This record gives sequence, structure tokens and C-alpha cells, in this order.
Amino acid sequence: MFPYKVWTNRLRAEGRLLLWLLLLLPPLSATGSFISRYFSKTSPSPTPTSKIILDDAAGLGRVFDGIGAMSGGSAASRLLINYPEPQRSEILDYLFKPNFGASLHMLKVKVGGDGLTTDGTEPSHMPHRDEETYSRGYEWWLMKEAKKRNPNITLIGLPWSFPGWLNPGRSDPYANMTMTALYVVSWILGAKKHHKLDIDYIGIWNDREPENQYIKTLRKVLNQKQLNRVKIIANDQFWQPLSAFLQFDPVLLDAVEVIGAHYPGTKSDNDSLKTNKKLWSTEDSSFFKVEEVGGCWAHILNQNYVNGQMTSTIAWNLVASHYPRIPPERDGMLTAKEPWSGHYVVENPIWITAHTTQFAQPGWQYLKTVGFLKYGGSYVALTDGLGNLTIIIETMSYPISQCKKDHASFFQVTDQIIIFSLQGTFKSLTMLQIWYSRLGKQSRNYSFEKQKPLLINDGTITLKLGLDEVYTLTTITTGQKGSHPTPPESRPFPSNYEENFNFGQTRGNIAPQFADQTGVFEYFMNDQDTSGHFFTFRQQVTQRPITWADDADQTISIIGDHNWKDIKITCDVYIETPVTGGIFIAGRVNQAGSSIRSAQGVFFWILANGTYEVTSDLASVRVIEKGIANVTAEQWYTITLIISETSAYGLLNDTVLWNAPINSFPKKDSYSLSPLE
Repeated sequence: MFPYKVWTNRLRAEGRLLLWLLLLLPPLSATGSFISRYFSKTSPSPTPTSKIILDDAAGLGRVFDGIGAMSGGSAASRLLINYPEPQRSEILDYLFKPNFGASLHMLKVKVGGDGLTTDGTEPSHMPHRDEETYSRGYEWWLMKEAKKRNPNITLIGLPWSFPGWLNPGRSDPYANMTMTALYVVSWILGAKKHHKLDIDYIGIWNDREPENQYIKTLRKVLNQKQLNRVKIIANDQFWQPLSAFLQFDPVLLDAVEVIGAHYPGTKSDNDSLKTNKKLWSTEDSSFFKVEEVGGCWAHILNQNYVNGQMTSTIAWNLVASHYPRIPPERDGMLTAKEPWSGHYVVENPIWITAHTTQFAQPGWQYLKTVGFLKYGGSYVALTDGLGNLTIIIETMSYPISQCKKDHASFFQVTDQIIIFSLQGTFKSLTMLQIWYSRLGKQSRNYSFEKQKPLLINDGTITLKLGLDEVYTLTTITTGQKGSHPTPPESRPFPSNYEENFNFGQTRGNIAPQFADQTGVFEYFMNDQDTSGHFFTFRQQVTQRPITWADDADQTISIIGDHNWKDIKITCDVYIETPVTGGIFIAGRVNQAGSSIRSAQGVFFWILANGTYEVTSDLASVRVIEKGIANVTAEQWYTITLIISETSAYGLLNDTVLWNAPINSFPKKDSYSLSPLE
């Protein structure tokens, strides 16, 4: 059904009759423009009209570099790898498969550094100076899956944190810049050697001021390792001060290929434009400030170029695949938080992305004739230089166009008629394909619906636009709204869950369903053990990383359901470090991700000095109980934490150590496990 618009002030029954009659009318006029019929006793105000010329005769604008999304910078993709088939492959199809869903041109991943990044941590390929392992984490797997679906996808890496050995006890990795550059370059070389992945771009350090000498050092080391093809993006924060530095430092200017800014609000600045470098929004959107999803994304995909000459926009984030209640909720193109059920949700940003990605490819060029619509909204036009043309139009109203970090001034959008006059190469076109979406609080929303082809009359196209709409007009005929069978129903995390870590080889050395919050745990086969603990989950990070966020002092991994009220947790544990080592299990933990340091809950600690503690916070400021536990290092113990409506108590090897009233602790549940080595 087509998105007809009807105005009437007649009686209710007569209005219904007119609507039925309208549905019998053809949707398009002879010229291909949408028809609107007005029925009223008085004539309505005329719809404002504007004319736009699309012409390539005067040359073209900047080269389009593509639309992408980010996995990393938050560990937001953590649970995706645990999804069963076929749901896991279906999700990947919606993200990466050409002419199916989002059909992304770019994938940006985190270069793991063992530190917290918003929703959790990702492991480094070199947690120690003398140890390189290119099987850790899930980003290798994800990049290969993306390449499998789209061999031409651009791959980008960016560090958020660094292992502590690069500069022990310091807050930056620049004590030895050559060593840090070699560390980053080893990740690029490892991607090729072990996974046959070519990394196309590498960043510096997320959200940090530029270190100019390091940027030049990284370029030098890349060239020394025969990686001239790998380009540098700097500085993944703001346009300034890097753009100013580039104008006075020719070596730095030569080292940087792309100036990348985060959440630029669709604007660049004069200094960045003067450099003639590629300008990218290397982190943008944060989709779900409001429920009318996709409006923010539709707005910036056009206006980042119209306003700021940015030729690529990368969404944060790719997929919301982390535990609920770890902020931000649902902040992805697709939501996939239940590997235990296989349930996932294809969100509107998938289809808003498709309006561009399925009809324009990296290497196309923008026309110089792009801009704002006179009565609100914007349009861009791109061509491959071979006669193909794609026009994307958006009319997002102010309320639903605002991204999470936007502070744009109010603007007005109204219904309007636009007339495109095709000139130059495009004057001879006779037909364009139409794809249509409508967002906002409408009686019915449309997501990437194919319409009847639009006939062009003597180079003229006429369209009537309403609020919160997206149109793609294109010569490309391969567009498709792909689909898979309806995913399984949503189910909560299993109320009874047991993990013995006996699953042989696992992708990324990751234990299913565990999500590291600070530091790193890994699946570990303890082949020296004779006590029945061959398969284990072991802490890997014993030195504090160079952090991006305010990491906790402990290594922490979480699992479970935050809605649990009564809970029993039993773990076999082994403390490796004498005297100073320790471990805790916890339930009713009320914070995770970047807020984990301030978490409250029921924390049961056993320490290698032979004591135990019970606290209501991770920081151990509020101690509820403490005493002797007769625990030593290098022995296995079974510890149990039981929480009920009235009390909580802990056991060591089936012996009750403590009991406390529940009103001493927070009320909500989840649980975490952490050795303190």
C-alpha cells in the first residue's frame, strides 16, 4: 500500500467513503509524481514548492568513502559470537550482506587492550611483552564473517586501551613511541598472517588529544614493515587541535590520511577543510535517544556531507549484543542480547542505512549540487561517473533527528513539493527506482519499501514530501529488502545455569555467556591439575592496563539476569598468588560497564591471607562481615553465595562462614566473578 495523504473536514462516514474511493486511484501521475487529493468545502493552503537542479556539468564533489559501524569501544558485540545457528548467520547477513540489509561498506573494530571501554573489555593480542596470541577475543571472527559476505568491506582498527607493560604505572602509552607503534603494527601483521585479513586504516587512541610525534612514528614503522597501503586516521576525537597542527607540519600532514571526529553535529571546521584531507565522522549517532528510531541516523547520513563535507560516517555501534542494564540499552543497528534464546530484533537503522549503502558504493562521487531543502530536510546526490545516479532525501523533524550527543538549534520542517531538474549527464534518464521509509509517531511506519518506478518527463521529477520521510531515487536496480524467518521468542536467561568450561576449542578463548567488565578472563585447560579441574576460566591480566575509562582495581566478569531476586552461586576457585591474592563472587550487583567501579551488591571475598570479607560494595568501603577462613593459595575451594528475601549467607566447602540480613544490601540481581591477583 502506498503512503497516501488525505485531508477532509466532511462528516465521518463521508470521509471513509472518500478514502475508499482514493485507494482506487493510481498512485503516480503520468510524470511519476505522487498524487494527493484534497476534499474539503474550502481550499487548503497551497503546499510550498521548490526547484532543485542536479547537474554534473560543472564537475563533481568529494569522493564517497562509505558508511560503516563500529564493533568495539564498548564490548557491545560480546554476546553475538555465542548465538546459535542459524540466528547468528542471519544477524550477520542483516549487517554485512550486500543488497540485503544494512550492507555496510566499513567495519571498525577495537584493537583490544585489556581495559574497560563503556560496556566491557576486550583482550590484547600482547598482554605481555614476550607473548603474542592472535586467537583472543571475537573481533577476528567478526571481521572474517564480514569479509565472507562482502569481500570489499573496509576494515579499520582503533585502540581504546593498551596493555600496562607499554608504560607501567602511567596513563599514556608513549614512554617508548616506537615500541607502541610496533605493538599496534603487530596487530595489523597478525591479522594478515593468522586470519588473512587486510586492515585498511588504523587509528591512534580513542578520544585522546593527538600526540603528533607518535603519529609520525607510527607512519614510519608502518612503512618499514611494508604496510604503506595502511592509512592513518587521526585523531578520533575533535577536529581541533589536529587540523591546526597539520597546516604547519608537512611531515604530520603526509602521515595522516583521514581526519576523524566524533559526534561532530554534522559540522567540520575551516582548518580541517583547508587541509584537503578526507573528513570522516568516525563515531556518530548513538541511535536510541528517542523511541522513533532511525531519525537521527537518516539526518546525519545526509547532513554530515551537506554541512561538513564528511565522506564517511561510522555508527556507534554495530550491534547491541551485551547484557541488559549495561548502558546504553539497544544502542545498535540491531539488538541481539539473548544467545540462550536466539531472539534478536532488526531495528530501523538497518533500513535507513540501506537507503544509502545499497545504491552508492565507495568510490562514487557526490554532486556539487547537494544541500538543504527550502522547507526543511536535505538531499544528496551521487554518481559512479558512468551514468548512474542516486538521490537520497530526508525530511526528519527536529524531535526525532536528534542524536544522543546532538545540541542542534531548533529547526522547522513542513510538507513540501520539490521539483528536481536533471541536467548534464542525467538529462537523458527516463526512469528511477524509488525506495521509501517513514518514521516518527505515524499511524503506520514504513521501513525501506520499494515503490513503483518513477517515470521522468523531460528531465523533471516532482515529489510531494511529508515529515520524517526518507526517499532514495536511483538508477540502481539491485536493491532488496532481505528477510529471514522470524527469530525465536524472547526468553530470560536460564534460571538454572551450570558451566564446567568443558567445550574444547572455543572461538577467541571466550567462555559462553561470561562478559568481562575489567581485565580479561580466558578459557584455560589446566593440564597439570590432578583434582578434576582440567577445564577452567582463568584471569589473564595481572598488570593494570593503560586505561581509557575508570577501570575497577579488580578483574571482573559478569553473567546472569539482573531481574533475579533469589539466587545461589557456587564456584570452585583457585588462588594463584600467595598472601595478596583473592577472589570474590557477587550477586545483586547494581552497576556494570563504565560504572562498575561504584557497583553495590552482595560481595563474598576469600583472600589468600586466610581471611574472608562480606561487603555491600566493590570498593570494600562498607564491610558487613569479616573473619578467618583458613584459605591459602594454590588450593581448590568451593565457595557458595546464597541470597534470599530475608538474608544472605556464604559457605566455604559446605561450611557456613557468615550470615547477614538482606536489608544490608541492594535489591537487584546479577552476578560477577573476580580473582584479585
